[in-house]
Amino acid sequence: MSEVREKAAKAKQKAALMSSLTTAQKNEALLLMADALVTEQQSIIEANQLDMDRGEQNGTSKSLLDRIKLTEERIAGIAEGLRQITELPDPTGTQLDSFERPNGLRIRKIQVPLGVIGIIYEARPNVTVDAAGLCLKTGNAVILRGGSAAISSNKRIIAVLQDALSRSAIPADALQLIEDTDRSSVDEMLKLNGLLDVIIPRGGASLIRNVVENATVPVIETGAGICHTYIDDSGQTQMASDIVFNAKVQRPSVCNSIETMLVHEQFAKLHLAEIAGRLKEAGVEIRGCETTLNLLGYGTPVTEENFATEYNDYIINVRVVKNLDEALAHIAKYGTMHSECIVTENEDNAARFLQLVDAAAVYHNASTRFTDGFEFGFGAEIGISTQKLHARGPMGLPALTSTKFLVVGNGQIRG
Repeated sequence: MSEVREKAAKAKQKAALMSSLTTAQKNEALLLMADALVTEQQSIIEANQLDMDRGEQNGTSKSLLDRIKLTEERIAGIAEGLRQITELPDPTGTQLDSFERPNGLRIRKIQVPLGVIGIIYEARPNVTVDAAGLCLKTGNAVILRGGSAAISSNKRIIAVLQDALSRSAIPADALQLIEDTDRSSVDEMLKLNGLLDVIIPRGGASLIRNVVENATVPVIETGAGICHTYIDDSGQTQMASDIVFNAKVQRPSVCNSIETMLVHEQFAKLHLAEIAGRLKEAGVEIRGCETTLNLLGYGTPVTEENFATEYNDYIINVRVVKNLDEALAHIAKYGTMHSECIVTENEDNAARFLQLVDAAAVYHNASTRFTDGFEFGFGAEIGISTQKLHARGPMGLPALTSTKFLVVGNGQIRG
């Protein structure tokens, strides 16, 4: 039996037990996990350094290395994320509906765990902990398959978490890590019908596309983040500058950072140079349309391929548009239904943008960087869903449950 199938079978065996645990038992386990991460932070950082060294030797980009890197501060934040999950309401067992039929059948609809969740992701070891915490809190067993770039970190983190679980009511086998980083392990996971109940991919466009196109196990799609900020002609200059700068520069390696700035032609004539100059000073490469390059006097010509690229890096596309309609058309063509923003003082334009843009999160006068489970008050998130079935946007605890009907009668039979 392969490693993938063996670990999936172990998780499946524990799924029924997981669904019977109380909220107090699950919270106690998560607190043990959080404490263990802090206690073992030095060994985790040492394992992480192996990944960092290997990445530097292989020429890994600075933005990707930033995703991989763990520090005492980041580990403390990850552990705090687990503690925050314990403070969140447990959705499992919650009654969503209750009614009685004319024949006397009493029917209740409740939330229940999905079962066994497979998470396929790439370079961020914090996902290992976030995913484990969210899945276990909702009574699910979980199988994690991270990328090769963070395999040393992930192996150590899982060892620490499993050791903590061994002292709790949650069985350690309910949390599994696939250590085989060959592409074949992903391909095998995608076909584990009967062992996995759902797969959630987190990563770049190629990873997500592979999962969506090849999985026979149901998939919750977390899409790539080609996000935009459109600055309308009535946008406040300082506000627009701050929002764009935050959305691009604060952490460009994440999916809710922006890749393209769309600017109304009237605003561009007056203020584009100021906003672009601030980005340039921060090390952001400007790729602009012809009008942009003429106004700035610098930059690289932007291409169709650029508009369709998620950089996750210090690069931004800039396009000057005639009006809101042209901005909406651009977003409809190149957006990935993740997060989109308009900066405007025109309430009618804001209302049109909020209504017409098809995305999981649409903003008026705020950075797209807020599309995040913590920022929405959900605690750590399992991902940001860009699909429209079951869950959309930052997926917290309720997104990791399904429903069950409980039907009570007194001998009714159907005629």
